Amino acid sequence: MLGLECELTSQRLRDRTKQFSGELTKLQDFFLIRYGSEILVQTGNHLLLVGISIAIATLLGIPLGILITRKPQFTKLVLGFANIVQTIPSLAIFGFLISVPFLGGIGNTPAIVALTLYSLLPIIRNTYTGITNVDPAIREAGKGMGMTDWQLLLQVEIPLSLGVILAGLRVATVIAIGIATIAPAIGADGLGVFIFRGISMVNNQVILAGAVPAALIALAADFALGWIERLLTLKR
Repeated sequence: MLGLECELTSQRLRDRTKQFSGELTKLQDFFLIRYGSEILVQTGNHLLLVGISIAIATLLGIPLGILITRKPQFTKLVLGFANIVQTIPSLAIFGFLISVPFLGGIGNTPAIVALTLYSLLPIIRNTYTGITNVDPAIREAGKGMGMTDWQLLLQVEIPLSLGVILAGLRVATVIAIGIATIAPAIGADGLGVFIFRGISMVNNQVILAGAVPAALIALAADFALGWIERLLTLKR
């Protein structure tokens, strides 16, 4: 009798061990755990690509937006070019840049060029819109105080349009985060590495390892920049 009870107890322990092992195996197969370290590395690469691209686009886009407020004859040309870039499929631009000398080829450099081009439109357009929508009475008051055009721009127009400019930067950032997932098609780094790998393997877990972190980064960036935008709007 005692031997039978011991056997039953041993069987229960074995069953529980098997059950625990099965649950542990499932947990280890969860993509965030299985690919955790690689996800962190590729997330850093992804953020680096987007950060450099947005910085360059901001350095180009804001001055271009200011330029077309001072030189209206260039408005159609500048905004037209930025609009045309937006209409070109992103994969086509990545592919086209492979054959472009100096800025093209394979790797992160052409990816940064493509992301920069895609980020220009919202930054240029919002800079232009924000400055042109400044109340003319405020602008005239500044001129009446003897402000030069440069002083008027730096001390009146840009501070009043910062919320709109930041809204453009916010849109550009979210666009860049999404499009950067295609960059591995030309050998660049980033979370898109998992997506392309998962597609070739027909493995949803691997696809999710790239898609979920990219979506979370986009949401976090949108929330953070949206909060700053609201803060600037309230201060204004």
